Parts: sequence; C-alpha cells; structure tokens
Amino acid sequence: MVYTVPLIIFMDDVSGNISKQWNKHHAIYMSNTNLPHEMLEKEFFVRFVTSSPHVAPMELMRAMKQSISFVATSGVVAWDCKDNEEVLLIPCGLFLAGDNPMQAEECSHAGLNCNYFCRTCDIGGTKEFKASEDGYSSLFTSGNLRTPESTATNIRQQFETALKSGATEKIKNLVSTMGIRDTASISIINTLVELEKKLRKRVAGNTVDDTINPLLGMDGLNMHMDTPTEILHTVLLGVVKYFWGQTVFLLEKAKLMDVFQTRLHSVDTDGLNVLCLGADYICHYKGSLIGKHFKSLAQVMPFLIYDLVPSTVLDTWTIIGELVVLVWHTNILNTEAYLVSLYANIDSSNRQAPSHDSCRTFAHQDIIKHVATGGYWYNPKAEKWVQAGPVVIGYLHDHPEQA
Repeated sequence: MVYTVPLIIFMDDVSGNISKQWNKHHAIYMSNTNLPHEMLEKEFFVRFVTSSPHVAPMELMRAMKQSISFVATSGVVAWDCKDNEEVLLIPCGLFLAGDNPMQAEECSHAGLNCNYFCRTCDIGGTKEFKASEDGYSSLFTSGNLRTPESTATNIRQQFETALKSGATEKIKNLVSTMGIRDTASISIINTLVELEKKLRKRVAGNTVDDTINPLLGMDGLNMHMDTPTEILHTVLLGVVKYFWGQTVFLLEKAKLMDVFQTRLHSVDTDGLNVLCLGADYICHYKGSLIGKHFKSLAQVMPFLIYDLVPSTVLDTWTIIGELVVLVWHTNILNTEAYLVSLYANIDSSNRQAPSHDSCRTFAHQDIIKHVATGGYWYNPKAEKWVQAGPVVIGYLHDHPEQA
C-alpha cells in the first residue's frame, strides 16, 4: 500500500534561550495532516526539522525542499501496525504556515508596506493611485493571482538588471512595481551591483535557479496559494487589537471605563470556552493584551458597549465578532455554506452594510427575548396567536443567573 503524507511546513524565529534575553533562531517544524485534528495541534505530533541562529531562513528552506524532494522520489518504507503490512510513504508539502512577514519572505514578496502589498495577487499601486477613488475601490477586489513562474521570471529580471548601468535604481523600481523581493538572492544581487567581478567568482558554476528562492521549483507547492493567512496576527493582533485601542480611547475620554469593566465582570463565559475573562487584568493592562484576550473580547464587546460608543463603533464590533467566530471554525461540516457566511461577513466588513448586519443580529436577539418571556406571535398555519410552551417560558424563572 502506498500512502501520500501531506505536510504542514512551519518556519518562524524563536528564542534559543530559557531566560528573557532574546537569542534569535529560525526553526522549521512539520506536521502530518493525515492526523485527526485533535491530535494535529498537540506538541507530541509536531516534528522539529531544523534550526539555526546563523543560516538565513530561505537557506533552511532550501535544505528542507531538497530533503522532501529526495525522499519523495524513492519513498519511505514503514510498517502499518493496524493492517500488519509494509507500506510506502510519499511525503509532499501541503502548505507553508507562519506569520505574515515570514510568509511574505517565503513568497519572495516585499511585504505589507510595499505598493503591491499582497503576496497572493498583484492588487495595489502607487500611493497616489490608492488614495484616489478608483484606486481605493480596487483594493477591495482581487487582482491577478501571482504564480511561482512569474515570480521566478521577475527575480531573473532583477539579476539581469543588476549587470546594467543604474542598476540600483532600476532594481528598486522593479521591486516597487511588482512587489517581488527575494531574500534568498538579494545579497547576491546587491553584490552584483557593487562588486560584479567578485560575484562572478562566487557563483562560478551555479545557475540563477541554484541561487533564488528554492520554493519556486518545489513540486506540488505554489507558495503564493499555499501560505494560508495566519489569523492570530492578521485578525486578533491586527484588526481587533487596533480597534480595541480606539475603543478604549473613546471609553476613557467619556470616563466610561469603569462602567465597561463592571459589565465585563458580569459576562457569562459559558459559551466562550474560557474559565473567566479577567476583567480586572484586561482593563488594567489594556495596552498589553495577547491573542486569547482579544479572541474573547471580540465575541462579547457588542453586549458591553451598546450604549457607550457611537453606532459606527458598535456596528464594527458586531462584524468583528462574527468574523472571529467564523475564522476560528475547526470543524467545517458544510464548506459551501461556511464560505457563503464568511464571504458575506467579509463583504459587510468592506464597508458594504455593517449597520444592516448589526440590526439583523440584534433583531434576532429581540425575537429570542420575546419568545422566552412569554410573548405571542401570529402563526399563519394555525391562524391564531401562539406563545412558547411552559418549559420555555419558565426557563428564565428557573435559571435567573442567565436572565
């Protein structure tokens, strides 16, 4: 029996010290995505591959690619303890996990601060264009998808440009125009510009393909499409963190932080999968919160600030809360229905109609309140007014702590 083993390849910088002194290392880990989800995130099933405080990240990736490519050619013979037979395992890269800066580097991309800021497509433009009405609107649409072939072609063009007069400015314009900056070869390109003769000796016998990003030629892996968005930094430590800062500013300016803290104390955490929110800690260290705090806050903020902040702020928190719940789904039973909900939420967050969504959400809550407190509604099939049964109506009476 032959089995394919799809791998999650993760690289990030970590500290090599036990103390607080930062000693930067780049490390690569792998996980087998054939494992059940509940096992996949356990430390036991995360495999260390390599680490170095000196070798550049893409050089580590070059060794990783060569290792997987070599093993994929011949396979790995193993014993299947369930079926009591030998099996052949063929590893392959499924996707590259990491934070945004690392994934940008893996895509030979210049990062979020360049004109063409997306590592997946070519959306963007000059600062003047993005500030215009048409340019701003274009930022909420998808551009042409980047491909490993086009990225490799652009890097080769930078090599060719490095041998021409005025190379420094020309290469800078190429990076600005396309957003492609290959850290695996940038030092060589810079050396070409400054010390062409010395570089010729350095790369003697090597081709450009031996020098540039090793992931560009990895079979079965398109790093532009296979670097899924890292939601911790993009959502919680990105959008949620900065909007939390703005909301705290409004609350402190209106001297309503004490009211907010009291309400946060009283929140029922049964549905949040946390023991407690830690209202005192959150309000005292409001500028130093981490991902778990923002994940909980995003889900409860609309219930805490509904009458403390402008409606636009409340609308935004409602959208953020829905988005956080959607992107943290760990088990998607119906992918099509999930994507419809996700796209609708993102579309709302792209300034379409956030107030409409928040109104609909609170309308649903009012319906539940109406039913649970014994309210009547007209049933067209029965052609009469009806209300909930005694068990439903008596629930809040029997459970006053949830009222």
